[in-house]
Amino acid sequence: MIARPFWQQRIEEAWREAPIAWLAGVRRSGKTVLAESLGADRILYLNCDLPSVGEMLRDPQVFFRNCAEPVVVFDEIHQLADPARVLKIGADAFPKLRILATGSSTLAAGRKFSDTLAGRKRQVHLTPVLWDELPAFGVTLQQRLLHGGLPPALLATAKRPGFYREWLDSFFARDIQRLFGFRDMNRFNALLEYMLRLSGGQFEASKTASALGITRPTVDSHLRALEITHAVTVVRPFHGGGQNEIIRQPKIYGFDTGFVSFVRGWDPLRTDDCGNLWEHVVLEHLQARFPDIPPRYWRDKAGREVDFVIAHRREQVDAVECKWNPDAFDSAALRIFRSHYPHGRNFLVTPSGDIPYTKRFGELEVRICTPTELVP
Repeated sequence: MIARPFWQQRIEEAWREAPIAWLAGVRRSGKTVLAESLGADRILYLNCDLPSVGEMLRDPQVFFRNCAEPVVVFDEIHQLADPARVLKIGADAFPKLRILATGSSTLAAGRKFSDTLAGRKRQVHLTPVLWDELPAFGVTLQQRLLHGGLPPALLATAKRPGFYREWLDSFFARDIQRLFGFRDMNRFNALLEYMLRLSGGQFEASKTASALGITRPTVDSHLRALEITHAVTVVRPFHGGGQNEIIRQPKIYGFDTGFVSFVRGWDPLRTDDCGNLWEHVVLEHLQARFPDIPPRYWRDKAGREVDFVIAHRREQVDAVECKWNPDAFDSAALRIFRSHYPHGRNFLVTPSGDIPYTKRFGELEVRICTPTELVP
C-alpha cells in the first residue's frame, strides 16, 4: 500500500470540523485504498455494493449502537437505498463516532441526497495522483501524463486502451445511470469524449449541441452530471466587470491526463502534448491545495490569457501560468492582467525541478517554481 499522507491529513482535518468526511472522487482514483490506510485497528469498513450491507443498515440506530470501532467507512455509499438517512442518524445520534463516506459524486447528486447534511460533513475531493506524490508511486512525470493519475493505470507497465474504454462504460452504468437516471449511454459517452477532446479549451453549449446532434438542455444536464461526479472541471472566467474581459464563457478540463491522451490518440506524447497535459496537472494541484477557492482563468477579447487565477480576497489575486518550457513564457498577457489587478503573487509553474527563483519581467516579479510552491 502506497502511503498518501497529504490525503490522510485532509480527512483528519475534515473530522476535526464535522463528524462526517465525504471522500469524493472518480472511480478507481484510490478512495478505497485510502480509506483502508487509516488503520485496520480503528475502522469498520463496509462495501455498500454488497446487498448484505444494505440489510445490516436497515435500522441505522441499532447498527451504530453496536459499532465497536471509532471510525465507520461507507465505501460507495450512493449504492444504498437511503444514504442520507444513514449518515444523518450516525452524525446526530452518535456524535463521538467518525464517519468516512466515499462516492463518485458530491452530496448534490440525484434524488438520493435530497438532504445534503448541512453542518454535519466536510468534503475532500480526491484528485488523480498529484505532482508531489510521484516519488512515492515511483513513476516519472511522462508516465503520469500519458497513463494518467488513477493508480491502476499509472502503475501499469504499458498503457492499456482496454482500461480506459472499460472505465468509460462502467462510469455510466455504475454512477451516471444510477444517480441521474440517464438512459442513453452512447449519447452520454459521446458528450464525455467530446469534452475530453476539448479539454483545456473554451466551452460553448450551443456549439457542442450542434456538433453532437443533441439539444441544448441535454448538454446542460449532462455537463452538470459530469461536474458533480468530478469527471470534468468547469473553470469559469475571473473578471472585475471590465468591458474587454471574457465574463461568461468557461473552460473545460477533463479529470485525468490519461483519458485526455487516450481520447485524443496521443501515444507517444509529443512536446506540445506535454504542455497541454501539464496544465491539467497544475490544475489538480490547485484543486487539492486550495479546496475552498475554485480556480478561475482570465482572458480578454484580444485573446490574452492567464491560465489560472486564485482569488484569495478582493485585493489579493494570484496569477498562475503553466509552461512545460519556462523559456517559452511571454509576459504580455500577465502585464495586462496586472494593470487591472495589481495586487497578488505571480507564478510561472514548470516541471523543471530547479530550485525556485524569482525573475523580473519589466516591473513584474514572477516566481518560477514547480507546483510544490503553490501553497496558501
